[in-house]
Amino acid sequence: MTTAVETGNKADLPPPASTVGVVGWMRENLFSSWRSTVLTLLAVYLLYVAIPPLLQWTVFDAIWTGNEAKDCKLPDGSAKDGACWIFIKAWIGGFMYGLYPYDLRWRVDVAAVLVLLMFAPLAVKRLPFKNIYGVAVILLYPVVAYFMFRGFIDFPLSDPQSTTHPWRVVETSKWGGLALTLLIASVGIIASLPLGILLALGRRSHMPIVSTFSVLFIELWRGVPLITVLFMSSVMLPLFLPEGVNFDKLLRALIGVTLFSSAYMAEVVRGGLQAIPKGQYEAAMALGLNFVRMMALIVMPQALRYVIPSIVNTFIGLFKDTTLVAIIGMFDLLGAIQLGNADPKWLGFGMEGYVFAAALYFVFCFSMSRYSQHLERKLHTGHKKR
Repeated sequence: MTTAVETGNKADLPPPASTVGVVGWMRENLFSSWRSTVLTLLAVYLLYVAIPPLLQWTVFDAIWTGNEAKDCKLPDGSAKDGACWIFIKAWIGGFMYGLYPYDLRWRVDVAAVLVLLMFAPLAVKRLPFKNIYGVAVILLYPVVAYFMFRGFIDFPLSDPQSTTHPWRVVETSKWGGLALTLLIASVGIIASLPLGILLALGRRSHMPIVSTFSVLFIELWRGVPLITVLFMSSVMLPLFLPEGVNFDKLLRALIGVTLFSSAYMAEVVRGGLQAIPKGQYEAAMALGLNFVRMMALIVMPQALRYVIPSIVNTFIGLFKDTTLVAIIGMFDLLGAIQLGNADPKWLGFGMEGYVFAAALYFVFCFSMSRYSQHLERKLHTGHKKR
C-alpha cells in the first residue's frame, strides 16, 4: 500500500521547470542541438547588427515635422541622417490618387465607401440569399468603381481644364496611386478565379476540342512573362485593330492581368480536383447528379477548400505584380512614388517612398494571408495555428 501511494504521489508531481514555459520552448525550438544553437546565435547576431541602425534611421533620427525639403537637409544642403517622412506627408495625395484631379478625389473616396458598404452584409452569417447577393456584389463592384472613378458626363466646358462639374469624365490616364493598384488587383482577383475554374474543368474534360483549347490557353499564358503581356496589350494590340477601333489602356491591362492570372489559377484548381478521391465522384453519380450538380455541390467545394493556401498565394502574387503596369505608363502606387522621386523639390528622398510602398504592400499581403488561415480554420482543412 505504501509503495502504491508513493508511486501515485510521484505521478502527480509537476514536470521539470526546464521542459515547460518559455525555457522549455527555447530548449525545444532554439537549442535542441548544437546545430540549432549555432543557427540561433547567428540569427541573434544578424538581428543585433541590422535592427539598431534600421530603428535609428526610421524612428530616432527621422524628421517628422516640417513642410518643405529644406527641413530634411543640413545647412550645407546635404540630407540629414534620418528618414525624411515629410516627403510622404507632402506626396501622400499623389501616392493615393496619382494624377487624379484634386477637387474630384472625393469621388474615389465615395467609391471606396460604397464598395465597403456593398461587401459589409456578407459578414452576416445568416444573411438570406447570401450566395446570390455575394455574386451580385462581385459583378456589380467593378461597374460602380468604374463610373465613380471615370464619371459619366462628358461635354465641353468653357475651360478645358475645369472640373467644376462633379461628374465630368476623368480619363483613365489620370487614374493612379494606391486606388489604381487596388482596382487592378481586385478586378483581376475577382475575374481570374471563375475563369481559372472553367479552364481547370476544361483541361480535365473528355471532349478533345475543349481539353486542347484549355491546355493551349494555360500553357501559352503561363509561358509568357506578365511584363510581356502588358507590353503587347498596350503597344502591339492596337496595331492589329481596325482603324478607328481602340480600347482603353486600363481595360487592356485589366484583360491581360486577368488572363495571365487565370492560367495559374487553373493549375491551382486542377491540383485541388486531383486531390478529390474517386469515391466522391462515384457517390455523386450514384445519387443521380449530373455533371454540373456534381461539380457545384460535391467536388468543387472540396477542391477549393483543399487549395485555399495556393489560391491566396496566387492572389498575393497578382497584387504585387500590379506594379508592372508602370511599364505601360500607368501610375499605380509604385509609379506614383517614382513620380514623386522625380520632383526636383524632393530629389534624394526616394528611399522613404519605397519604404512606404513596402509597408503598404506588406499590410495588404499579410492581411490576405491571415484571412486565408482564418478560412482554413473555419472550414476545418487541418490547418494548425502557428
